[in-house]
Amino acid sequence: MQSSAAVPDLPGVTPSRQQRSRETTAALLQAGAEMLRTHSLAELSIETLCRKVGATVGAFYSRFASKDAYFNALIELAARDGAGRLSRMKDDARLAGADLTERSRLLVRGTTNWIRNHEGVLRAALQHDDTRPDRWSTFKALARANVADATPILLAAMGPGNKPAKTRAIAFGFQVVLGTLVNAILNDPGPLSVHDREMEERLAGCLLLLLQAEMTARPAAASARKRRGGRK
Repeated sequence: MQSSAAVPDLPGVTPSRQQRSRETTAALLQAGAEMLRTHSLAELSIETLCRKVGATVGAFYSRFASKDAYFNALIELAARDGAGRLSRMKDDARLAGADLTERSRLLVRGTTNWIRNHEGVLRAALQHDDTRPDRWSTFKALARANVADATPILLAAMGPGNKPAKTRAIAFGFQVVLGTLVNAILNDPGPLSVHDREMEERLAGCLLLLLQAEMTARPAAASARKRRGGRK
């Protein structure tokens, strides 16, 4: 979540010209994102939120038309942060010089950190997907963009040939990663929490194994066909 330094213009949020007013808006958004880590959206009290930042309820409604508009602003901030992460990922020098193992680790770590940073907002969006599916659709689009941007980075370390199959393996690998992380923030089934460092390490290992399996399966199958063809 963005700190109180500055908040960009957000749909449904009354713009603030004065620095102090912008800081109050940012503080309200920051406090709400933190509260959603331990409370559902229904439990999020505007009165309690305002007390946390020393603002009045009137100040809240002068900025946000409703609680719904407020939550939409939280979703937009999380989505913009995710888009910014993807933009930075494309120019990450660490990825350019890394092997497949390190690329898998860095990409999974970036995805996991983003989900950790916005855990409460993401959970609330998931919990209200049945009544407002458009909220989670924002993050679905971001997930697709994540896979699209990560694919050429991983393909470059997977060697030549069988690009469609490798691309499919990458997409499925991220489905495993994201599905596990979403389940962790929504249900926390254990044994690992989204906050455990072991979570990202194991997910990076899962992604790597899936990609390596695709890299070795095709040549092995081709060799087997060649051997069968050479039998008399």
